[in-house]
Amino acid sequence: MRQSWDEYFMNIAHLVKTRSTCLRRQVGAVAVSRDHRILGTGYNGPLPGAPHCEEVGCLRQQLGIPSGQRQEICRAQHAEANICNFAARYGVALEGATIYVTAQPCTFCVKAMVTSGIARVIFDSDYPDDLACTLAKEAGMELLRYSDLLATKPGNSGNEPEGKD
Repeated sequence: MRQSWDEYFMNIAHLVKTRSTCLRRQVGAVAVSRDHRILGTGYNGPLPGAPHCEEVGCLRQQLGIPSGQRQEICRAQHAEANICNFAARYGVALEGATIYVTAQPCTFCVKAMVTSGIARVIFDSDYPDDLACTLAKEAGMELLRYSDLLATKPGNSGNEPEGKD
């Protein structure tokens, strides 16, 4: 059976996360236009040219920082922020796009995505950041749990373009 668009893009996000060198949580994301074209991908990893955590160790582990707290103390850039930053760098408009991401976005990434014009975020696993959910709602950005979406909208979540794939 043919995959729905949601399944297709979430599977791609899970493939993208295999590029991550984070020692604690590998996250992948894919940004998609309204007509189901991939605008960009991202995974959590170091800044361009900087050493990977698997080479120098995890600063957050070394300092004993729990998941979901003090995200600014990290060598890596999150997957969603990487999409937003590289889209800006290379002139790719994200207005109205959907991002499929393997973990719920953090507050910093929600801020970047709202500012970039992202309309919807579909995430697979939870992340302990309630403020991110609140900010997304206040800004009008849809934040949807993938499992809930599959349970309530069989097929392709109603976003099938008419006529063509």
